[in-house]
Amino acid sequence: TTHYLFIVVVAVNSTLLTINAGDYIFYTDWAWTSFVVFSVSQSTMLVVGAIYYMLFTGVPGTATYYATIMTIYTWVAKGAWFALGYPYDFITVPVWIPSAMLLDLTYWATRRNKHAAIIIGGTLVGLSLPLFNMINLLLIRDPLEMAFKYPRPTLPPYMTPIEPQVGKFYNSPVALGSGAGAVLSVPIAALGAKLNTW
Repeated sequence: TTHYLFIVVVAVNSTLLTINAGDYIFYTDWAWTSFVVFSVSQSTMLVVGAIYYMLFTGVPGTATYYATIMTIYTWVAKGAWFALGYPYDFITVPVWIPSAMLLDLTYWATRRNKHAAIIIGGTLVGLSLPLFNMINLLLIRDPLEMAFKYPRPTLPPYMTPIEPQVGKFYNSPVALGSGAGAVLSVPIAALGAKLNTW
């Protein structure tokens, strides 16, 4: 039980670090206008979190599972903003899963060699993640129009494109979505533990 609870803690905390890397990087306007920051922060956080998580379990496929958790968290946040009346493209969900699959493939192909996973897998993530996410961002209608028409309430004044609005993190759908995902991940991990004993 402790083993699986630790996995949940690692997954939740690593996910929160990754999705918040670079000042809420998955907001469309910020991700688009600061693509270099987006690429560096997301590649680094994905590799650090996934490698730590994967080496702890020793199972190829764990990195993809980790990326899937982050993707679900972000879709929850996207849905929360959309429910508040913001446009569908207000949040862009980063494409983590294909890059994480390359990381898992490296770990499996090198017979679970952790150094190869870090060096080769990390390089593959760094090369692939910007490519996948640039394609993803090209599908968004007009990020600059969105930035000016729908300013984010959690931005500091110097980054707000028009008159800043008052807002706190604990009122943010991002926090609510992340918290909901964290709560949901516990019974899922417990179910996995139960299935593993059969």
